Amino acid sequence: MNRLTIGTRKSQLALVQTHAMRDALLAAHPHLTIELEHITTKGDAILDRPLAAIGDKGLFVSEIEDAMRSGKVDLAVHSAKDLPSILAPDMTIAAYPERADPRDVLVGAEGRTLADLAHGAKVGTSSPRRAAQLRNLRPDLTIIDIRGNVDTRLRKLDEGQYEAIVLAAAGLQRLGLLDRVTQFFDPYEMTPAVSQGILGIEARASDQRVAELLKVLDHAESRATAEAEKAFLATIGGGCQVAVGAFATYRAGQLHLIGMIGALDGRLVRGELTGAASEAQTLGANLAQQLLDQGGRDLL
Repeated sequence: MNRLTIGTRKSQLALVQTHAMRDALLAAHPHLTIELEHITTKGDAILDRPLAAIGDKGLFVSEIEDAMRSGKVDLAVHSAKDLPSILAPDMTIAAYPERADPRDVLVGAEGRTLADLAHGAKVGTSSPRRAAQLRNLRPDLTIIDIRGNVDTRLRKLDEGQYEAIVLAAAGLQRLGLLDRVTQFFDPYEMTPAVSQGILGIEARASDQRVAELLKVLDHAESRATAEAEKAFLATIGGGCQVAVGAFATYRAGQLHLIGMIGALDGRLVRGELTGAASEAQTLGANLAQQLLDQGGRDLL
């Protein structure tokens, strides 16, 4: 059984991420033969509506999980922020590789930063989380939904449909497009999505062979940060349609977690908490409860 099949979405970013993990697996296990299976998810197929209007959980995941259940594929490489905060019981994240840059970035026309944008400028984002924080920073901006892969969004910007767009730094980094960035947002002003910049390698919970092969890719610090952030989101509830962000950093066995709950009108509550990395999920749940009690519940 030296063969693995990886399920992947067809976007350029998904393929770049999958190829990187395939190459890392082959470097660690040269005896393997690895094939890719391209799968179209609901989130890929429906491009004429905002993500929040399509549904809640697993928009970029469900079809790939079905392929794993049927035995068609053995594992999948996801952007961990696309994964539901609570996985189906028959699935597991067998590896969280080391995190890339977790920040959000602005890509502004003609090199503009957020401060450079004119009153009423059109800014594209498909994320309620980004929209809430943009309105908190610049209530005068016109926030417009934007769908499509990274290349499509950059093309729409270049065509003049928007004055700026907000994207994840990690995606641009993996695509070699960081030169398009005009501003990196500090996590205290634009708190990232839960697990942003982390890849999650999903497999069947019962598949010990695949779990053993993937151990080499797991990065303990990134796993701890992902678990804290996902526990934060799970405690609050909701998926693509809620304006929620969290970002944890690891240092000497401790996690420092920033969390944010927002409303689309720009109101938000933000807080932070530090605790043992070994209690990552408890830390995330505690910060979520703290923010819910401080007014976050009224913003959802």
